[in-house]
Amino acid sequence: MRVDGGLTMELDKVPQSVRQLEEMGYSGAMTAETSHDPFFPLLLAAGESSKIELITSIAVAFARTPMTLANIGHDLNAHSKGRFIMGLGSQIRPHITKRFSMPWSSPAPRMREFILAMRAIWDNWYNGTPLDFRGEFYQHTLMTPFFTPTNTEYGPPKVFLAAVGPIMTQVAGEVADGVIAHAFTTEEYLRTVTLPNVEKGLAASGRKRSDFQISYPCFVVTGTDERTFAQARETVTRQIGFYGSTPAYKGVLDSIGAGELQPVLNTMSKEGKWKEMGEIITDDILQKFAVVAEPKDVAAKMKQRYGDLIDRTSAAYGTIPAEEQKRIIDDLQAA
Repeated sequence: MRVDGGLTMELDKVPQSVRQLEEMGYSGAMTAETSHDPFFPLLLAAGESSKIELITSIAVAFARTPMTLANIGHDLNAHSKGRFIMGLGSQIRPHITKRFSMPWSSPAPRMREFILAMRAIWDNWYNGTPLDFRGEFYQHTLMTPFFTPTNTEYGPPKVFLAAVGPIMTQVAGEVADGVIAHAFTTEEYLRTVTLPNVEKGLAASGRKRSDFQISYPCFVVTGTDERTFAQARETVTRQIGFYGSTPAYKGVLDSIGAGELQPVLNTMSKEGKWKEMGEIITDDILQKFAVVAEPKDVAAKMKQRYGDLIDRTSAAYGTIPAEEQKRIIDDLQAA
C-alpha cells in the first residue's frame, strides 16, 4: 500500500518539505488547489527529489482546458522523469461559474470528455497521431510542430480522478488511471458503491483492476496521551460534520444508516454552528469514518479495514511524534 503525505504550499519551504517526505518513506507528495496554485510546489519539488511521486490532489479540471492541462502535465512529468500524477476534480457549480468564470454542465460526461481530449493531445505529441478530437464540450483539431513538445521520453503522466457519486466513479474507471475517494467515505460505501462502479468503468474500457489505483485519504484519530488524542478526535469529528452537511454526500451517510443526520448538519451549517456540528458526531459514527487507535495499532487497523480495497492512502498523523509516524508509514508500505 502506497502512503502519500502533504507537501507544503509555501514555495520557499518546498525543498525542505519534499526532502523530509522522501526521508520519511512516503510514496507520494501531494498538493491541493485551495489558496495556492497546486502545480508550482510540485515543479520545485521535482528538482529537489529523486523517487517520490508528485501528485495534485486535486487540481480543478474545469477551471482550465484540456490543452492547458496537457501542457502542464507533460512538463511536470518530463521534469520529474515520470513521477507526476495529475489528480483532477470537478469542483461544484458555484465555484466553476462564480469563482473561475468557466462553463458548467453535465459534470461526469464533461469530465470524461476532458480526460479523453487530454489523451488525444498526448497521443499526438508522443505517437504522431493526427489531432482530431471532436466532442460535445471540447474540440481540439489544430497542432503544429512549433507547439509540439520534443522532450517526450517519459510520456504522459498518470491521471487520477476524484469521485464520490456512482457516475463520476464509473468515469474514473473508464478513462483514468486511478480514483481519489473522498475522505468522507466509509468502508461500506467503498465496498458497495465505489468499487463496483470502478469495475463497471474498467469493464467499459477493457481493463483489469490491476491496471488501476484506488486512493483513499483515511481519517485517523490517534495520539500519545489523552490531550493529543482528544485534539485529533475534535479535528476529525468537525471535518465529518462539515462534509456531512453537504447534500451531495448524503449517500455516504446512508451507507451506515445515518442519512437522517444530513439535513440536521446542513441546517446547522447555515446557522454557523461549526463547533456544534462536530459535537453531534457520535463515537459510533466516528468509528465508521475513521481509524481510531493508539499509534502502534493504526497500521494494523487500516490494513484490516482497507487492505483488500485500496492501493494508496494518506492521513494526518500530526498528533504523534515523527518516529511513530514513520513506523506507521513503513508498516503500511509493507502491506
